[in-house]
This record gives sequence, structure tokens and C-alpha cells, in this order.
Amino acid sequence: MNPIRHPVEGANLAVYEEGAGMPFVFQHGLCGDQAQPGQVFPAAAGFRRITVECRGHGASDAGPKAAFSIATFADDIAGYLAAQGAGRAVVGGISMGAAIALRLAVRRPERVRALVIARPAWICAANPENMAPNRIAGELLDRYPPQEARRQYEALPLAKELERDAPDNLASIRGFFTREPIDVTAALLRAISMDGPDVTEAEVSAIAVPTLVIGHGRDLVHPLGHARSLAGMIPGAQLVEITPKADDADAYRADFRAALSAFLKEL
Repeated sequence: MNPIRHPVEGANLAVYEEGAGMPFVFQHGLCGDQAQPGQVFPAAAGFRRITVECRGHGASDAGPKAAFSIATFADDIAGYLAAQGAGRAVVGGISMGAAIALRLAVRRPERVRALVIARPAWICAANPENMAPNRIAGELLDRYPPQEARRQYEALPLAKELERDAPDNLASIRGFFTREPIDVTAALLRAISMDGPDVTEAEVSAIAVPTLVIGHGRDLVHPLGHARSLAGMIPGAQLVEITPKADDADAYRADFRAALSAFLKEL
């Protein structure tokens, strides 16, 4: 699948579209790319998936590192939708993508017809403690060569905790130490881990579109409690708990697609 190129200030973004029908903007997580939402998108649901690879992700340019923020990434997506005349779309995402979608639902409600929040790593506050595993990886990469940075990370009690309680988180973090360009990876991990959607509980409680929240256990970076909190905060939100990715990746993807498909068919 070849990307559409979308110019923004200081960068050129890659945008991927698949399927036909109502637009569904479906965003990836931190240091991910369009393949992540693509794996769980129910292609038969009659929606057109749009994934804008954020600055420094996938085939998109990094641009100035000072622009790495959830707010900037959300503005880039709103700008793409406006440029395409897309009107209102279903907006959703996984992890960082969920924070971007939440911000769009609050700050750009005219763009959002329905909302999907999957494996949220943020509720409202910036720099949540659950993002420390990613932030620490970025800090080590900023100070040491990748091999030494990983060695020091693996020696931390945190790594042992992740290995025991959230092995899928640890597998993702191990991948950061070889993700090129390393300086961009380090900057993203530090900046986004300490960031947040910059919305209040009152604003989230005022969201008035159909909302699906997806969460699962055995995940320290994306606590199930965050999914439950957001589902309780958004009026009428539906919460679906799926198979933990750490237990069975195939069942996780199947459950995710099934939850999405059921939600989209009701719109």
C-alpha cells in the first residue's frame, strides 16, 4: 500500500488509506506505524481506514523535534481531514493514537462522528507514571549508544517487573533500542511519554458521540484501569475487555477486530 504525501509545517507526512465508505481515522501508538492499526481494522465493516503516520513515525518525516507532541499530531490529522474535505469521521487510535483521538474529540468535535479509544496510556494528565518505562528507555538512548542503553535498561528492576507482569510491553521497549533513527526514537520516547492529551475530566465528560473503549490486562504501560476510567467518564461509552496481547497475540487481534466491527456496524 503506497502512502499519500501530506505536507505540514516542517515535515512531509505519509497517509495510508484502505477500504471504502465512511472515513475512520485510526491512529498508531508511540514509535509504531500504520501497520499497527491495520492489523486490527475490520476491512469488511464498510469503512475507509485513514492512518496518518505521525511526525517521526513510519514513512513520515520527523521535522523539528520540538514539534513532537500529542497536540501537534492531532492538529496534523485535523489539517489532513480539512484538506481532503472529509467532514466528520470516526476517530480512534491505539495507545498514543487513543490520546490523539481523545484530544480531537474534545478540541475538534466538528471533525468527530464517533470515538474509539484502545489501550489508553493516558486519561487526562500529562506524564503519567505508567509511561515511565518508555520515558526511561528514551533517556538512556539519549545518553548512551543503543547497545549500552539496552544493557542498562535490562539491569533495572523495572525490566524484571515488565518481564514478569507485562512481557508484551518489554518486547516493544526492546525494539526501541534498534529503531532508526535512534535520535528521533529517543526524542519521541522522552517527549511523548511526558506529554498528555491536555484535556480535563470535565471536557471528557462532555463528549457526546458514540464511544468504544477497548482495554485488557497484563499491561503496565496501558493499564486496564485507564480504559475503565475513561469508559466511566464518557457518557454512554461502551467498554470491551479483550484477550491480553501478552497471553495470545492472535486472540488479541481477533477480539479487537470483533469489538471494532460490532461498534462500527451500529453507527
